[in-house]
Amino acid sequence: MEAKESVSVLAYLFAERDAGTIEWRVRVKQRMEDESMKITYHGHSCVQVSHGGKSVIIDPFLTGNSLAKVKPEDVEVQYVLLTHAHGDHLGDALTIAKRNNATVVATHELATYMSWQGANVHPMNLGGAYTFDFGTVKMTQAFHSSAIVLEDEQRIIYGGMPGGFLITMGGKTLYHLGDTGLFSDLKLIGARNRIDVAFVPIGDNFTMGPEDALQASEWVGAELTVPVHYDTFPVIKQDPGTFVSSLEGKGLKGKVLNPGEELEI
Repeated sequence: MEAKESVSVLAYLFAERDAGTIEWRVRVKQRMEDESMKITYHGHSCVQVSHGGKSVIIDPFLTGNSLAKVKPEDVEVQYVLLTHAHGDHLGDALTIAKRNNATVVATHELATYMSWQGANVHPMNLGGAYTFDFGTVKMTQAFHSSAIVLEDEQRIIYGGMPGGFLITMGGKTLYHLGDTGLFSDLKLIGARNRIDVAFVPIGDNFTMGPEDALQASEWVGAELTVPVHYDTFPVIKQDPGTFVSSLEGKGLKGKVLNPGEELEI
């Protein structure tokens, strides 16, 4: 092959490579736009998040939750994330995990307990982050308690520290605060992370009430705030619409999601 012809072939190959690279970038960008983060609220504190063919569910309290529109046997996920061990958050986690061969992500103590019950687990702890095949999860602090209450045995099993989850999938970040009271490090979490949507408890009695939740929402500074952990029991009855109006009064965007309702970001 002559030098001139060789240069011509190389030029052609480089042109094809560059064209392919541009096409690939366009395809990736289009896919990211097409596959937004889909969020489904199942009542109480249960949130399901899907992106890129992967799905995770947080605190799947469905059986015994009169607000839930879905049954445990209808849930298809690859991961179950637990903020803490209380029954209204642990809920149907074991049933869902076993049926889907899903992995339970929780604090070390709670993950160990779940492994003893036959679940696949990935233990974590507060402040730690891990990149899974669906995205990155970071566990945050929460001010609450955590235990498995065995009513029939009148026995309590320590469930590790309670927490929250920062979940990043497809370039979007969701913050599930878990059950918590107000604490000033929420300001630090908001300052260090660009949060697209935050799920904030407003029920009072067991967690923050609306006033503290409003302050927490200001500190977190999410693009969108969704109230959770209310109306499931009489003692946590609240008006989420009033809370959202309070957010708007502070220049924040809020949205009430009804159980079964979906949100895409």
